Amino acid sequence: MTHFDLAIIGTGSGNSLVTPDFDDKRVAVIEEGLFGGTCLNVGCIPTKMFVYAAEVADTIRGSGRYGVDATLDGVRWRDIRDRVFGRIDPIEAGGREYRENGANTTAYEGHAEFVGPRELRVQVGDRVEEVTADQVVIAAGAHSVVPEVISESGVPFHTSDTVMRIDELPSSMVILGGGFIASEFAHVFSALGVEVRIVTRGPAMLRAEDAEISKEFTSLAGRQWDVHLNAKVIGAKGAANEVVLELDSGELVSGELLLVATGRQPNTARLGLEKAGVATHSDGRVKVDEFGRTNVEGVWSLGDVSSPYQLKHVANHEARVVAHNLTHADDLQAFDHRFVPSAVFTHPQIASVGMTEADAREAGVDVTVKVQKYGDTAYGWAMEDTTSIFKVIADRHTKLIVGAHVMGPMASTLIQPVIQAMSFGQTAPDVARGQYWIHPALAEVVENALLGLEFD
Repeated sequence: MTHFDLAIIGTGSGNSLVTPDFDDKRVAVIEEGLFGGTCLNVGCIPTKMFVYAAEVADTIRGSGRYGVDATLDGVRWRDIRDRVFGRIDPIEAGGREYRENGANTTAYEGHAEFVGPRELRVQVGDRVEEVTADQVVIAAGAHSVVPEVISESGVPFHTSDTVMRIDELPSSMVILGGGFIASEFAHVFSALGVEVRIVTRGPAMLRAEDAEISKEFTSLAGRQWDVHLNAKVIGAKGAANEVVLELDSGELVSGELLLVATGRQPNTARLGLEKAGVATHSDGRVKVDEFGRTNVEGVWSLGDVSSPYQLKHVANHEARVVAHNLTHADDLQAFDHRFVPSAVFTHPQIASVGMTEADAREAGVDVTVKVQKYGDTAYGWAMEDTTSIFKVIADRHTKLIVGAHVMGPMASTLIQPVIQAMSFGQTAPDVARGQYWIHPALAEVVENALLGLEFD
């Protein structure tokens, strides 16, 4: 049995907990998968690199509307794929080597399971290592969810963990799901020439977004892809070159490849949390307080395994807070989850922060709302944009912004001034008139949205 000052389960955002405060301490880093976690290897970074290639392809196809004649001569999938992982895989390997050879870190490449409050059993290949620590941080991330109707059918399928490394593009694919992951991969593969069919059990795509955004995006999605809404899968059959889903309506939806994108669950089922006495939520997430502490002394948690937000920027924030709290027991910092933004890098791009209009009204806010069209600004004219919108929601009395929801090019960038305003308590009029807005930049969409709000 080996004792450490700190043991970290997971090398995503948890890897950043090894701060200079631990230079003179012993740290165990435990990882059963790829070093760097979801974001680096199978999430944010590789997907956005694929998205960028998809955007280039879409730009070429749409160039005619601007009087530029261009054709897309072909897509070299393996070159696109290898550009992505040729950058990412060396980073993963370097992170692994850094922890393996660290002056004060010991890397355990295997699965960790609690056998007591701060006692772990780590299965490393054929041997078992026993680890104890003064403090343990659970940062084990999450995994893809596969419905039983698919997993028990025996049909071949991919998840976001595997689909980016396929050797050849299929001619067609079925995507099961209607959320972030489904929407992003639909964009990527359709832009690269794959015929995309989406099957989702809900009445709309991206239902977690503001209702107006979800409605408009669902309409646009239906123009780009073959979208099946309110569809329950009751059976699946197929082989390597075709998978067929049977819907409760009796309809059959088939594709050369099946991508299951029905969400992700925290990696808690196999951690032995009950043996440590660590409490969890009904959805499996580890319960933590505002400081990142579990109910067991000396055990902390952060990121997708415990956070209500499965977002890398949230996990990084929580890691910074927990890193401080591990060594400053008399000066604990709290998580700040007040204004958590998110973006979906689909086509068109979507971003949001704060409350939806429905949430704000339900909370009793006397709301004022402005929906600004990109196409009503000078840069929107240049883009020939007819579908993009920037929606901002504010309190009519305090003039504070309570939410913003964007659908269109550069949505994830355009929303940032609103995130800043909400975070620092700036009123909508102050943001709109307290600074210059470059003319005729696309940011005028934000300016005009703020100016369109009506206050007492």
